Amino acid sequence: MRRTDPEGHGPVRFGPPLPAQGLPLLPELAAVLSAAAGHPHAVPPGGSPALLDAACGYWDRRGLPTERDRAVAAPGAPALLLALTAAIGGDVLLPRPCAAWWEPQARALGRSVFHVATPAECGGVPDPYALLETVRRIRAEGGDPRLLVLCVADDPTATVAPPELVHETMEAAMGEGLHLVSDETWRDTLHDPHDTVLLSPAEMLPDRVTVVTDLAGPFLPPGWPAAIARFPADGDGTGLRDRVLDVLTALGARVATPVAAAAAYALDEPAAVSERLAIAVRLHARVAAAAHRAVVTAGALALPPRAGRHLYADLAPLRSALATRGVGDAQEAEDFLTARLGMPAPGGHRFGDDLGELRVRLSTDPFLGTTDAERAEVLAAPDPLELPHVERALTLFGAAFEDLR
Repeated sequence: MRRTDPEGHGPVRFGPPLPAQGLPLLPELAAVLSAAAGHPHAVPPGGSPALLDAACGYWDRRGLPTERDRAVAAPGAPALLLALTAAIGGDVLLPRPCAAWWEPQARALGRSVFHVATPAECGGVPDPYALLETVRRIRAEGGDPRLLVLCVADDPTATVAPPELVHETMEAAMGEGLHLVSDETWRDTLHDPHDTVLLSPAEMLPDRVTVVTDLAGPFLPPGWPAAIARFPADGDGTGLRDRVLDVLTALGARVATPVAAAAAYALDEPAAVSERLAIAVRLHARVAAAAHRAVVTAGALALPPRAGRHLYADLAPLRSALATRGVGDAQEAEDFLTARLGMPAPGGHRFGDDLGELRVRLSTDPFLGTTDAERAEVLAAPDPLELPHVERALTLFGAAFEDLR
């Protein structure tokens, strides 16, 4: 069975970061971080009691009761996934496409990685039949599949997997004895919570799923790395948490003291944090919808974005026009569009798709402004799409794609 070719993904150090918020830093968060900057004591590996208690409260409010001894914090989700992969062992299964930072963790440990196709209507969760076939083939070739990572609210496709698909995939994974890691970084960024149902795998099988959330998704700027993990409530969860803590300790992977204070404050979800998150989600949803219209109008393909600050475009219908501009694969599409749009457009090969597919992830934060004044203006605008700098950015974006028709 063909394994993913790591050389087709480009250098790891050039991998795309999470789509940023593109908004001014919340003053209350900055004040908490500043107040903790002079604290002389380091946060222990796994997180401070205050941070872990705040994480437990965050999950409790989302229907996932959690005790402190089932939670861990780390400086970013990549560190958590690296520790989980090391602790669980075996081969790793990932949906195709998937978040750009998932695969490097397994590769760094020398683990084999296998991508599994996702259904046409969404990304982030493998098709259950494709998952069973992939597991069968791996084992037939002497492999040892143990870990499946999935993402109900997905990066890069910005889709939300329907509950029935999540349930079927989990049944298939559990039947094969796989441990599930659910990346829920984007669960709090649903564009229309009343129209989109998000069901965490941990709500279905709390004893078999580990949840990971990078706080750069809902709350913190990417320069303040912090992430939390929730472990299963059974005995296996205890052992897994202990092994993960061993790895984090060996790596010296501690959340910085000021960042831990800001993370705990954000996870408690005071009014200022909740209001900013709600405003940011509405704002990015409007911009994502406008960018999606521009891409589809130009003839490209893209699923409607339902969560996050991005969309995933398939430029295959524009292949002929792109070929005349020297673009024949995802890396060339990334280079061409990044230069043409003046914004990052990482190719699909960075997310596990084949290099020959003309797919790119487009983030919405560049549309919000290039200066602090413009970003502050977006926050206060009744209709941000009517602001001159946002309207201009979207017009130029649409024109760039129209030229490829």
